[in-house]
Amino acid sequence: MQKIRYSRYFKITFILLDVLVITSVFLFFFIRNNEAQYEKDIWEQNLLSLVLLALFWILLSGRTKLYSVARNLTYTTYLERLVTHIFIFIFGVILLAKVSNNDFLKQDRFLIAINLFFLLFFIKSVVFFTLKYLRTLGINYRNIMFLTHDSSSEILKNILTDRKDYGFRIFEYPAEKCFDLDKLIAFWKDHAIHTMYLSSNGYEKNDEQEIYRLAELHKVRISLIPSIVKNNFFQYDLGYIEMQPILERSKFPLDYLTNIVLKRTFDIIFSLIILIGICTWLFPILYILIKTDSKGPVFFLQKRYGFHDQVFKCIKFRTMYVNADSLPTNARITKIGRFLRKTSLDEMPQFLNVLKGDMSVVGPRPHMLLVDDFYKLKIGRYSVRSLVKPGVTGLAQVNGLRGDSGNMDIKMQKRILADAFYVKNWSFSLDLVIILKTVFLVIGGDKNAN
Repeated sequence: MQKIRYSRYFKITFILLDVLVITSVFLFFFIRNNEAQYEKDIWEQNLLSLVLLALFWILLSGRTKLYSVARNLTYTTYLERLVTHIFIFIFGVILLAKVSNNDFLKQDRFLIAINLFFLLFFIKSVVFFTLKYLRTLGINYRNIMFLTHDSSSEILKNILTDRKDYGFRIFEYPAEKCFDLDKLIAFWKDHAIHTMYLSSNGYEKNDEQEIYRLAELHKVRISLIPSIVKNNFFQYDLGYIEMQPILERSKFPLDYLTNIVLKRTFDIIFSLIILIGICTWLFPILYILIKTDSKGPVFFLQKRYGFHDQVFKCIKFRTMYVNADSLPTNARITKIGRFLRKTSLDEMPQFLNVLKGDMSVVGPRPHMLLVDDFYKLKIGRYSVRSLVKPGVTGLAQVNGLRGDSGNMDIKMQKRILADAFYVKNWSFSLDLVIILKTVFLVIGGDKNAN
């Protein structure tokens, strides 16, 4: 029922802006190198190359989903799509220069590629954050409501309330003992509701069918919220046999041997670089600081669940006093331990676990055995985490889902949603984005670390 005024034009505007940027870069280098050459054949040849590359950019977006920018899309996911898209496009530019007879492209292909990467990366990031900022100001919003109030609905409502940049305006529907369809319709009209969120097991079948019928009649979109506690919806994909939809068992990216080999190769190379380039001088410094600060061992080994729930010993720098259980909670962490936790430097020895093969650089963070055993019984798809190796850093952590403060049941469910998303949507570029965000968190300090 809410009228959409601007959003429908975003996609075509973004496409035109990107094509304009690509065209500008090519024209700049062409005019710079061909100031005195305005032969018709040269211009036609380069114009054809430019048209082909612009079409390649647009068609490639159907694969990378670069322009499928939902308002609830996080920058981590968007960055993964953007980097993937730009790298493939630049490969296309270099390939075209190699196989064509275009002297201009052959001469400047690497300079063009570098300029395209940084310019497109910068402009598209600015546009992304500008749009997010405008939504925090109440511009370009969606009117939404929740018809059910179970735990899954509350988690989603909590997320949408916290993330003002998503641009959702939530209208509270009053709870009723006796459900009244006329009141619901009046509520839709009074508040110009665009989308109504409904739990997948919220109402009786007859009432649910009537709600769907009326929503379609009044142009209100319905989004179903699956039960986070009970459903294993992450383990299924929608498929078709002819025109009949069926739910098929998902095959996750890291079920494929090529992806397993790629990830393991990267883990070995990256962990060796960190251990040789950083840890060789960092570990002795931290050894002295930890030993000077308090008595006890430098390293702390704790059993954690790994790949397919195999138990391994996770290595960390000790950040608590020996026999800390006998001390008050606020006095258990050492002075240097607070610094190590704030900067996540206490996790650095886990690159030894990565090299050994117990962990990966990126993956769901390993929890204590007691925590895992407790939440496996409470959260339906908790075990999805064990389908990949645990990581030194992870998607949940770089999105602020760490720490022990607040409602831990809600926080844990959010973490598992992030972990399950990572398992189902893994890509090499996503790992690179998570590593990049982790570096910024280490430099700036993570406010959620404790």
